[in-house]
Amino acid sequence: MKRDFKYLILLIFLIPQIIFSQKILIPMDLTQTDHLKAYGIVYWVLKQDINVEWLLNYRGGSFLMDSYEGIEKELRLRGVRYENVSPAALLEIYSVIDESNMDIALLEKASKIAIYSPPNKQPWDDAVTLALTYAEIDYDVIWDEEVLDGRLNDYDWLHLHHEDFTGQYGKFYANYRNQPWYHEQQQRFEEMARQLGYAKVSEEKKAVARAIKSYIGQGGFVFAMCSATDALDIALAAENVDIVASVFDGDPVDPKAQEKLDYSKTLAFTDFKLYTDPMIYEYSDIDYPPSFQAVTPGAEADYFALFEFSAKYDPVPTMLTQDHVGTVKGFMGQTTGFKRDKIKKPVVILGEVEGGEQVKYIHGNYGKGTFTFLGGHDPEDYRHFVGDPPTRLELHKNSPGYRLILNNVLFPSARKKERKT
Repeated sequence: MKRDFKYLILLIFLIPQIIFSQKILIPMDLTQTDHLKAYGIVYWVLKQDINVEWLLNYRGGSFLMDSYEGIEKELRLRGVRYENVSPAALLEIYSVIDESNMDIALLEKASKIAIYSPPNKQPWDDAVTLALTYAEIDYDVIWDEEVLDGRLNDYDWLHLHHEDFTGQYGKFYANYRNQPWYHEQQQRFEEMARQLGYAKVSEEKKAVARAIKSYIGQGGFVFAMCSATDALDIALAAENVDIVASVFDGDPVDPKAQEKLDYSKTLAFTDFKLYTDPMIYEYSDIDYPPSFQAVTPGAEADYFALFEFSAKYDPVPTMLTQDHVGTVKGFMGQTTGFKRDKIKKPVVILGEVEGGEQVKYIHGNYGKGTFTFLGGHDPEDYRHFVGDPPTRLELHKNSPGYRLILNNVLFPSARKKERKT
């Protein structure tokens, strides 16, 4: 009864505003013509200092905003489907949300975005960069120098390119050590380490990993995919341990490296075992399935399920899992997924292969900030190889996997609710 009375009072307060205002609804269910561009529109609207309501679990996580001629023009130009909402229809939407497992997250400000990426990488090497470019969302590219110079504090949201924070050059040694691009990468990384005052790339990369962890602790939002997920935690656990083979840094691995790992320093993973052999294309047993086994069900049979959360009580994981489908096509990478028993207990599982060991999508808190890890390289390129052509997102406008990436871009813009004790 108290809850009904509360919402009656709310509606009485809202009715005058509703009557004299028009709204635009961007549906995010199966009726949407271009889900990915829709996120770009929302980001663009936020940059105009116009708030947006994210209708969690309502028609695939739709967006609602005040109606302006400029917004409608932009929607038409970008090919995004929208609906004009009458006052009566708006009251009905709010009523449905109140009575269901739905909620409203108020988006207030466009996040300032940074992509951590080496300067020699092409935009199509990274799914997040592809998504942001296609959706027309602004971002800056930064690398080690900016991170260690404290520039992360200039940004609200940071994506980690498929980086190797352990200093093993992506563990491409076995297959690509004779390729010119591999030698160029090694030379560039070594020059950067020397420039920043480090004798070895592995030590410099560990310092970068610690700076990123500190950024999260101070309130930053980090999103990572593929090898950046487990490599970051491995670098944190191995802060004072040499885990790098001599082909990478000129001296051998510490014979007691495994027992010296400090899992208390990691964000998401624990009790993992290292693969220090440079001929194995894998960092640890976090990855599932292991890259060197290459045992997968194939693209047609490989799917993972998204968890459905309580929108009113768990708004953050709800935001991160908004989609127009409940199961998403799987996709491989150097780190394809995460072995369930290597994930720390406080970490929230957002998506998993049902009935198996593979967890695909996770989220956690550290200090004042958060981290979200998604396994795999490219949601629309099942088995991506070095040198493969870029994914053309105009052919995948409604990609559920790419939607997960873009949920993370908008999530930091939401007004924060006080945590219940």
